[in-house]
Amino acid sequence: VEIAQLDSEAFGRIHAQTAKQVVLQRLREAERDVVFDQFANRDGELITGTVNRVEPRAIILDVGKGAEAILATTEQSPAEHYRIGQNVKAFVLEVRRSPRGPQIYVSRTHKGFLRRLFELEVPEIAAGTVEVKAIAREAGNRSKVAVSSRQEGLDPVGATVGQRGARVQAVVAELAGEKIDVIPWSEDPGLFVANA
Repeated sequence: VEIAQLDSEAFGRIHAQTAKQVVLQRLREAERDVVFDQFANRDGELITGTVNRVEPRAIILDVGKGAEAILATTEQSPAEHYRIGQNVKAFVLEVRRSPRGPQIYVSRTHKGFLRRLFELEVPEIAAGTVEVKAIAREAGNRSKVAVSSRQEGLDPVGATVGQRGARVQAVVAELAGEKIDVIPWSEDPGLFVANA
């Protein structure tokens, strides 16, 4: 801590006010940097936020730590409707710095969102024994997910769908009833198309 003796004339009410503003400004900037650093390398991850505001062109999610995520109308599934206070999972597209703190752009229509949901529901996908090779998605309508197994004797489609479809139904519920087909991946295009 540096200490200096100041003239009483040099330190009037206005100067004190200015000093206070500068200190507060720097503190706010430092806080924003901390929040930005927390979200900066989370591209491609799932985050959960609470619907804070519903605007004409976007929904603003509160993701904690004073940060807000922007779910643009173009990144929302047409089958979904949002209420204030509702918890919403979303896929982080990018994080940008802005004068008002970090801006986190998120999506619920991205293929990566579906991939992350399957990683949550299917331990074999999270562990890497079942690999999601490709995803084709028409958000809100239907999706096709091609899976292959890296382990002998493990049925990739069965593992992904789960007993009586329990695992895939959990993903369908999160996507407001979007139809999901899980198909076996094949190197042979003809066979792959036939499976699909």
